Amino acid sequence: MNSFELNKIALALLLTVLVIFGISGLSKAIFKEEVMTSHAFPIEVEAADEAEAAVVEVVEGPSLAEILAMASAEKGQKVFKKCKACHTTDKGGKNLVGPNLWDIVGHAKGAREGFTFSGAMKGVGGDWTYEDLYAFLKKPSAFVPKTKMSFAGLKKSSDRANVIAYMRTLSDAPVDLPVAAAPVAEEVQPEEVIEGEVAPEAAAEVPQE
Repeated sequence: MNSFELNKIALALLLTVLVIFGISGLSKAIFKEEVMTSHAFPIEVEAADEAEAAVVEVVEGPSLAEILAMASAEKGQKVFKKCKACHTTDKGGKNLVGPNLWDIVGHAKGAREGFTFSGAMKGVGGDWTYEDLYAFLKKPSAFVPKTKMSFAGLKKSSDRANVIAYMRTLSDAPVDLPVAAAPVAEEVQPEEVIEGEVAPEAAAEVPQE
């Protein structure tokens, strides 16, 4: 192969390379690539309301008055058997590990003749109300921190209510049970009197001329 043919081949290769680069550059000039900063078709995502997501529905239970109204002193006496190792219930009964509980409802906390209460119990103050007894029976150590009473408490609200109903009977003059709040009646607004007209009820009282 002579030098002339080699030159032809080299020229053909060079032209091919030039054509390829030329087409590439022309394509970039015609079809300019743009970087998109956002979606061509925005996708709207409805954000969940954080406040609504955090809302937990709170269902109110019956009041203490309603719970005690349904309580059974007979059932409470059976539950109270757990307490008999430490407490007596008869009038004038002796104190054991715990004080005698006759007439305890309405009686001052930390005060029982012949019994030495802890400083924690004495520091509570006030009388034993139904509300206090209900809270105390649930968990004594929570109601009276540092109390010497080792009883864990009654988890069931029905057991606490029944025991309170029984303890209420341990008296010559039982304290009245709390009364459930009566529903508030809606105020009835008088009928509006249209100017120039008289309401039917009032018309009967207007003397006719």
